[in-house]
Amino acid sequence: MPRSVVTGGAGFLGSHLCERLLAEGHDVLCLDNLDTGSLQNIEHIRDSAFEFRNVDVVEAVEVSGAVANVFHLASPASPIDYLRLPLHTLKVGSYGTHHALGLAKFKRARFLLASTSEVYGDPEVHPQPETYWGNVNPIGPRGVYDESKRYGEAMTMAYHRQQGVDTAIARIFNTYGPRMRPNDGRAVPTFLRQAMLDKPLTVFGDGSQTRSFCYVDDLVEGLIRLAFSGEHTPVNLGNPAELSLRELAEVVIEVTGAKSIIVHQALPLDDPKVRQPDIAKAVRLLGWEPSIELRDGLARVWQHERHTQNHAVTGLRSGVPLEPTT
Repeated sequence: MPRSVVTGGAGFLGSHLCERLLAEGHDVLCLDNLDTGSLQNIEHIRDSAFEFRNVDVVEAVEVSGAVANVFHLASPASPIDYLRLPLHTLKVGSYGTHHALGLAKFKRARFLLASTSEVYGDPEVHPQPETYWGNVNPIGPRGVYDESKRYGEAMTMAYHRQQGVDTAIARIFNTYGPRMRPNDGRAVPTFLRQAMLDKPLTVFGDGSQTRSFCYVDDLVEGLIRLAFSGEHTPVNLGNPAELSLRELAEVVIEVTGAKSIIVHQALPLDDPKVRQPDIAKAVRLLGWEPSIELRDGLARVWQHERHTQNHAVTGLRSGVPLEPTT
């Protein structure tokens, strides 16, 4: 039975990946310091093949026995988190990636780095192919996240070229699904949280900035295919169906039946104007493309939230603030 290590495994995306690996017959070691992850994301996993350790991968972690795969997902990933934890975000992208790569080297394991579409910054090329080098502000408020991922990619390729580590890099675009934290400031959970209370849906600027949203099951499928491919250079994983944030807010109101209106707030510094993946490489090399349409995916998340997050609604009615979206 193959064994996989997942850093950040108690996070939104990491918990779904752990589930999928277990379903594929893997032993899974989940590493997370719970800064942004949560035990609630993995408490339902009752499998003797699953192990959780509360550790920070900024420090080296001892792992005994054979390891076939290392998935490095650990990192704050929302603006609220990496603005709150700027130095730790940089350390996870540097020290954390170094330690995860060192583990993969020592265990002769396949290594997958969860990078991000944010490496493209505010792109001048649209949609964004993997050959585009990006337009990133390294000293802006988002720079700690953007540059930590860019550095992580550089380190991954250095380990591959000099140390012979079998590596892969996934550039992940906006992903949504059950278990997203309702207060993390990202568009989908914020809109759904506001819609649940019939509150106004807050949109930055005029809402014309675009994003593309991939349902988590589709994204995990892409990660699995990339991990078990022979590809080493970056591969975009995301949904090329682009829409504006204003349009997203309208779809959320339609899907949920909320009585909410849309209100606008000031646009944050360095907020990307467009974001759309060119997934031709993933289609060609992995035979992968997303299959779950946005309305279907949002309906799934809405049903999950209504049935499992009622305690969060109670908290919101007690005065938890509603942050704007990114």
